[in-house]
Amino acid sequence: MLNIVYMGTPDFAVPALESIISAGHNIQAVFAQPDKPAGRGYNLRKPPVKICAEKHGIAVYQPEKLRDSDAEKVIKQINPDIIVVAAYGQILPESILKLPRLGCVNIHASLLPKLRGAAPIQWAIYNGDNVTGITTMKMAKGLDTGDILEQAETKIGENETADSLHDRLSHLGAKLIVSTLSKLENGSITPRPQGEEFTYAPLIKKSMGEIDFSKTAREIYNMIRAFTPWPSAFTMLNGRRIKIVEAAVSDKTTKIPSGSVCFTCGAISAACGDGSVIDFLTIQPEGSGKMPADAFLRGHAVEIGAVLGK
Repeated sequence: MLNIVYMGTPDFAVPALESIISAGHNIQAVFAQPDKPAGRGYNLRKPPVKICAEKHGIAVYQPEKLRDSDAEKVIKQINPDIIVVAAYGQILPESILKLPRLGCVNIHASLLPKLRGAAPIQWAIYNGDNVTGITTMKMAKGLDTGDILEQAETKIGENETADSLHDRLSHLGAKLIVSTLSKLENGSITPRPQGEEFTYAPLIKKSMGEIDFSKTAREIYNMIRAFTPWPSAFTMLNGRRIKIVEAAVSDKTTKIPSGSVCFTCGAISAACGDGSVIDFLTIQPEGSGKMPADAFLRGHAVEIGAVLGK
């Protein structure tokens, strides 16, 4: 049994915390981001990891900034064997990284050294990758640069969204961290360097959801899947913002300019950069709920040749 400080905040980090507890380890404390205002009333909402920790009677700490708080003092007093980190949302100072005798281990949602950074799940889909996975790694000073402990692969479904991949990877990470902790405890694991051929997965911004019709239909489809549920892919149609909820790559081709509506039979079909076509099947017009595109077309005039993005 290991004495552990766990650091995590969102839904992604909950299955791992539950698995570590179920494996019989002693979670001495949990660190999570502060409660945030949410909803129409802007009432403070507890992060999912805090809710899980409180359910198990575990002490929770929520410093605004690890570096400027008493976090280091608290961790020194706890004297854990190891710190486990999963989507915590803050960079750990080097002084904290050095505290546990077994160091700090991060659960990262990619097969490092691919996709270091804040949004590996979305970028794996955006890039059209067929395989991704989970890496447990020894934390170092750089961003996701530490030595690899273990990895587990999973295929990305052809039509899978970031939402569903997120949930699958959270459970894969929960399984892998228990294996990693067991091997660290009995000394049967050898960390290995990542190597130099790395890629980045930078933070996703809301503005990145606007569709660029110079890209191919496949690239746009991957982007739509990657940005579901957030920030959502969108375009403009007759001056109205339209979120794309569901789409498909058409087997049709067209010679009309990219970004133009080319077919309106059961879907809003748009010309893409190489003459390929993407079908928007389910949409959410600004100020309305989600609806099938054909239902929208029955109530709104959309002409062939209408330019999207305006």
